[in-house]
Amino acid sequence: MKRTALLIIDVQQGMFMEEDPVYNAGSLLANINLLLHMARARQMPVFYIQHTEARGELLEKGSSPWQIHPDIAPLQTDIMIEKKTPDSFLGTDLHDELTKRHIGHLVLAGIQSDLCVDTTCRMAYSLGYSITLAADAHSTWGSKELTAQQIINHHNTALRWFGQVQKTEDITERLSVDV
Repeated sequence: MKRTALLIIDVQQGMFMEEDPVYNAGSLLANINLLLHMARARQMPVFYIQHTEARGELLEKGSSPWQIHPDIAPLQTDIMIEKKTPDSFLGTDLHDELTKRHIGHLVLAGIQSDLCVDTTCRMAYSLGYSITLAADAHSTWGSKELTAQQIINHHNTALRWFGQVQKTEDITERLSVDV
């Protein structure tokens, strides 16, 4: 079996602002915590992807909204990757860091289902990684046309072309058996 890593994409404090929090924020954080617990119990590498915007923008480097949400705070042993586009690989050393650790399988979770999660999943597939998307551990915001849940459901269906899409509970059970 290929070595597995957990990628947590853009779960930053700015995504949980009181006036416009990401959809289903409590469940999202709870499911990511389950994935983190499983990863750490298995000594699986954990990668935090952190979106960085220009000075004066919401996710300006070093600002409070830019920080990883405290409910899923990284450990010193976790790997931090900063990005500036929806693609966690573009212009970052993510692929090099995964290669260095002989990672071939990625478990993906995070924000935003229709941008950074989608783009990272597709690029990881194109780079040859096998992928498991945690169906209930990624989220977004609704639009004029679609609710957040409809967007999440659509991406859970569409991204099956690029990897397995499973609920957090199923992922943690399967990976616990695969030790």
